[in-house]
Amino acid sequence: MAYHTLDPDALPETDDYPCDRRGLSDAAELHALHAATYAMAPGEQLPRTYHYHEQREELFYVLDGTLHVETPDEEFVVPADQAFVAEPESAHRAYNPEDADGPVRVLGVGAPKTDIALPYDPDE
Repeated sequence: MAYHTLDPDALPETDDYPCDRRGLSDAAELHALHAATYAMAPGEQLPRTYHYHEQREELFYVLDGTLHVETPDEEFVVPADQAFVAEPESAHRAYNPEDADGPVRVLGVGAPKTDIALPYDPDE
């Protein structure tokens, strides 16, 4: 059996990411589950691009602040202690608006771990 305790704040930030991302699954060497924490200042977004996954189910649990998620159909406003779920092939872009009162912190998990994000263009 193997167990891990992790302090996300002690992990290195992911390079070239649009917000402060700390890879929990990488640090714990998880093979099937993607897990990371994200901290977004006003005006920052969680993903590198508006995207979808062919197979991955994603869940974003809001730890602090209010997360906004753009989808082709509507914008979701997710307060602290609630979660947003994106099923496979469901385009989304999670962000913290420029006029937000403060930062937002999110725990993001998804499976399978290795399903590449595919860009989504809302104008197409």
